[in-house]
Amino acid sequence: MLTEQQNPNTTDIDRLSTLEMLGRINDEDRTVADAVRGALPQIAQAVDAITVRLRDGGRLIYSGAGTSGRLGVLDAVECVPTYSAPPGLIVGVIAGGNPALTRSVENAEDDAEAGAADLRGLELSAKDCVVGIAASGRTPYVLGAIAYAREVGAFTAGIACNAPAPLLDAADVGIGVPVGPEVITGSTRMKAGTAQKMILNMLSTSVMIKMGKVYGNLMVDVQVTNEKLARRARQLVCSVTGADSATADDLLRQADQQVKVAILMHKFNLSAPSARAKLAEAGDTLHPLID
Repeated sequence: MLTEQQNPNTTDIDRLSTLEMLGRINDEDRTVADAVRGALPQIAQAVDAITVRLRDGGRLIYSGAGTSGRLGVLDAVECVPTYSAPPGLIVGVIAGGNPALTRSVENAEDDAEAGAADLRGLELSAKDCVVGIAASGRTPYVLGAIAYAREVGAFTAGIACNAPAPLLDAADVGIGVPVGPEVITGSTRMKAGTAQKMILNMLSTSVMIKMGKVYGNLMVDVQVTNEKLARRARQLVCSVTGADSATADDLLRQADQQVKVAILMHKFNLSAPSARAKLAEAGDTLHPLID
């Protein structure tokens, strides 16, 4: 596997100065974005398929082990405050369960049945989507999850940093990103992990955009849970409507801190309930109403 081979560009990294060492790491990291670009058609297929199922009441579930699993959990968690995604809409499942988030549970990745069992525990259905993440493309836990997902009729995608790889063949859409040998041989938390993070960012962000949670490039479904996000919500209302800060604060108060509702209230001189109804009629998307 490419990810397990020795990198000829870094065989002397332990004898370099600190600055030279960092330069070598950075040189390798710069190749990752190009590797991801090569998989854009497959990523687009996955985005479109996931969007259809989420609109129909399905969920997006990430399955991975080790670094791959942690990245899936991270992406799932961050979609809640960023896009007000309901908890449970995007789920991260990691081999070894919650303990594996903060400490290594390396043997958990070898259990294919556990991958399937964790999805059974979520009552996986044909409406759902499962994205398997594995740098090697052959992790048994992930392959077990994908096999079970296919069995119940869920949509599946696989992200691997080796190609060919069993995961790419097992999933409905295989996203192969061969990033090459790691700076430190076999340390797939580096280039492979970076590629996986980039792809997960693309998947969730693009799906959220297509579901109306972005207006222009503004996160108009932000969940206001702290002062920083309250300031962001105020700035969003001001930016889209031209209202001053005091007016934006008042609109957000009436709208229960829902930015899109506050924007429509100002744009069309509506009450909060009327704005919510108008938004619902437009599929929770601002574009058809404002543009």
